[in-house]
Amino acid sequence: MITFESLGLDKPLLDAISDLGFETPSEVQEKSIPLLLQEDTDLVALAQTGTGKTAAFGFPMIQKIHSESRTTQGLILSPTRELCLQITNELKLYSKYIKGLNTVAIYGGASITEQARQIKRGAQIVVATPGRMKDMIGRGMVDISKIDYCVLDEADEMLNMGFYEDIKDILSNTPQEKFTWLFSATMPKEVASIAKKFMHKPKEITVGTKNAGATTVQHEYYVVGGRDRYPALKRLADANPGIFSVVFCRTKRDTQRVAEKLIEDGYNAGALHGDLSQNQRDLVMNAFRKKQVQMLVATDVAARGIDVDDITHVINYQLPDEIETYTHRSGRTGRAGKSGISMVIVTRSELRKIKAIENKIKQDFISKKIPTGIEICEIQLYHLASRIKETQINPEIDHYLPAINDVLDGIDRDELIKKIVSVEFTRFYNYYSKTRDLNTQESGRERDKKGASKGGVPSEGSVRYFINIGERDGYDWMSLKDFLRDTLNLEKEDIFNVDTKDSFSFFNTDAQLSQFVLQTFTDFKVKGRFINVEVSTNPGGGKKSKKRDRKRGHRKGGDNRSFRGGRKGNSGKRGGKKRPGFF
Repeated sequence: MITFESLGLDKPLLDAISDLGFETPSEVQEKSIPLLLQEDTDLVALAQTGTGKTAAFGFPMIQKIHSESRTTQGLILSPTRELCLQITNELKLYSKYIKGLNTVAIYGGASITEQARQIKRGAQIVVATPGRMKDMIGRGMVDISKIDYCVLDEADEMLNMGFYEDIKDILSNTPQEKFTWLFSATMPKEVASIAKKFMHKPKEITVGTKNAGATTVQHEYYVVGGRDRYPALKRLADANPGIFSVVFCRTKRDTQRVAEKLIEDGYNAGALHGDLSQNQRDLVMNAFRKKQVQMLVATDVAARGIDVDDITHVINYQLPDEIETYTHRSGRTGRAGKSGISMVIVTRSELRKIKAIENKIKQDFISKKIPTGIEICEIQLYHLASRIKETQINPEIDHYLPAINDVLDGIDRDELIKKIVSVEFTRFYNYYSKTRDLNTQESGRERDKKGASKGGVPSEGSVRYFINIGERDGYDWMSLKDFLRDTLNLEKEDIFNVDTKDSFSFFNTDAQLSQFVLQTFTDFKVKGRFINVEVSTNPGGGKKSKKRDRKRGHRKGGDNRSFRGGRKGNSGKRGGKKRPGFF
């Protein structure tokens, strides 16, 4: 097993790594750190967001910097204020045992004179956004003419944001003999142009396939009518009770409108776009990091630099114009080895874009149906039962038990359970029971791909099951699929549409395997606990084409990954007049 000690890092860095709890390096760190420590070279590293790129360039830079000199020796350019601050904070943690090493962040929206004062006091490493860096160079407030190392982090994002000319101007103020390390998720022609112009025979490291999406992310698309995007968004949220997501819109206007409608309908939502002041953006992001906001509606530009590891879903309310942008969107989930879901809401006219994205990211999309109202009711009913079971009893309730028992006298156990559950379930059922199907009638091509019958109900070839284990038991859609495959001794493609919830899950197999599946899980125990599998009363979840799966090979499982702990301190907040809710 590769360790940080084997990469050639000095003891002060290894001590900091130990304090941070890092155990083994990620692939990009394993490939980059020894190379940058052992060789003086330019580097192009292609790796997805969330793979540990900051440490991949941060550790080598810190080790090579001369902390006894106050001269600025390292420059790191990043696309946004948020990412700039994040990198700075991480570098400070990495260098905590190196005396005299200072890292300073310079970015817009803060006092330029204060930032200039910090640099003058001595900053061996400067982390900057391109706009503020160019401004400070023009005012003579920063000297980067003697730097030894320059990092372009999230290079494709910086160029997508229109910083090409700024980056060229900044790099023209740096020495020719410096070493440039370029880190990017994708390699569009603009990034290649920067590499060609300002780098000399760079070494190249690729984690995964060039321009490909992260393998920990499952990609799904849902076809609806143009007027049904917002109702579809609500249903996807309701079908995932523990959702913690970023919802992407194309424009600032749509972002604000969708966020306001979600808030009005009782969801814990917030908007993030360019028309907000820096203080407003900070408030929204702080609430999101604390999970007080669980549906962050954002534009692509505003979302650059979001670095939150526990995002369960990315929802593309509208597809972006550029495929590379989709790669960045989906990279917000499935980070640090965790699994995630990227959902796309599309109209029939946009289906051609799905194929183009598949070709670019080297991954297949799963075509899925928007859940019906009854399917959502079933999911929410199980979720409610789980919440009741897991609720910690408040000892203060003992004082009131005699009076409560008097009120409930004469009600037997089964009737009491029905009444408790019905307090919440009836409101939800009344809201959804008569709602229409939002799924559009698909063309023959899409029906052939999915093998689905009318109305979104799987054909007779598929059976959907309920299983009483989920996120709380340590499963996500990848690990649960592996557990089922190993238990049943089946191929991965024999198990599909694996949807993990907080304490239960769903999965599908072909109908011919149904008896075998149910028999296998009869009186089945894991570590003394009965694992119960039964046929779901609502066989939703779409239909997998056996032929299509054999062609594609391994599918990455299911539909949900709930973060642990549910909705913090928000009990009852989602029961607004427009939409009942359990939480």
